[in-house]
Amino acid sequence: MSNETGNVLITGGNGNLGRLVADQLLQRGQRVVKFDLPGTEPDQERENELVIAGDMRDSDKLEEIMSMYKPDTVYHLASLLSGSSENDLCAAWDINASASFKLMNLALKTGVNKFFFASTIATYGTVDRDPMPEDYEQWPQNMYGATKVAVERQGVYFKLNHGLDFRCLRFPLVVSPYAPRTAVTAFPSHAFRSAIKSEAFKFPVSANVGMSTIFLQDVVDSIVQYTAAEGSGLSRHVYNLHAYYLSAGMVVDAVLQRFPEFKYSYEIDENVEKLISCWPDVMDDSSARRDWNWNPAFNFTATANRMLELLAIEK
Repeated sequence: MSNETGNVLITGGNGNLGRLVADQLLQRGQRVVKFDLPGTEPDQERENELVIAGDMRDSDKLEEIMSMYKPDTVYHLASLLSGSSENDLCAAWDINASASFKLMNLALKTGVNKFFFASTIATYGTVDRDPMPEDYEQWPQNMYGATKVAVERQGVYFKLNHGLDFRCLRFPLVVSPYAPRTAVTAFPSHAFRSAIKSEAFKFPVSANVGMSTIFLQDVVDSIVQYTAAEGSGLSRHVYNLHAYYLSAGMVVDAVLQRFPEFKYSYEIDENVEKLISCWPDVMDDSSARRDWNWNPAFNFTATANRMLELLAIEK
């Protein structure tokens, strides 16, 4: 039996993406239960918002939450990121894959209507076609990508065999004012931050190296829009998204237009350059545009302007 409580559960709900998704859902009048690691809680909960601390590996705690609040929709955003996943392969599998499997089981058990999962371009290895087709084979080159593929397959299994309304988006490189400082592939975001602080920046890739990209606000909007879409109009289990192509040189040009004194250099990290170079400049997202009217609001110029606005406020 499906739930009609008006509650939603967001795993990783205190993270930068989770907080922004929660903001939109609260504005839409939904009651939000956020689950995230201890120490990430906000200073104050808002009306219709409940924050619960815990670890994704604590299946008993998650079962208690799911049974008590019976969410209509689960937004599964919690994940160990790529660098941390490589540093601890066992933790990466436990948190990203095994915990996701258990959460989907709980979703079935407690009558969840929709289950959204955030995936990534890291599920692909070297791509030899550009634009990359929607059904391109997935052979990830790191543990993070491997765990994401595993959850995608688990979700489709639960959808086809047990009726769970599993929905998934694969995002390209995300430009964000909140990009983790240790994420070397997030160099566009870090370059903007350095410019705001009048600091020199070292690009880890060559000027002409870039890939498919999207701005954080479009990520948030797409999640909420896609999850609210009527299931009857969806032709795919998983959709790829693309907003624009972005290279290191384009970032330099954009920053120099706004900060002529910006100091930068190219100090190539071969691993980062190889990783970025193997991913496509464009991901075919025609199905998303057709099925649920996906249309990014931010091109790169709009992204650069908004990034600098947000970073200036933070400064």
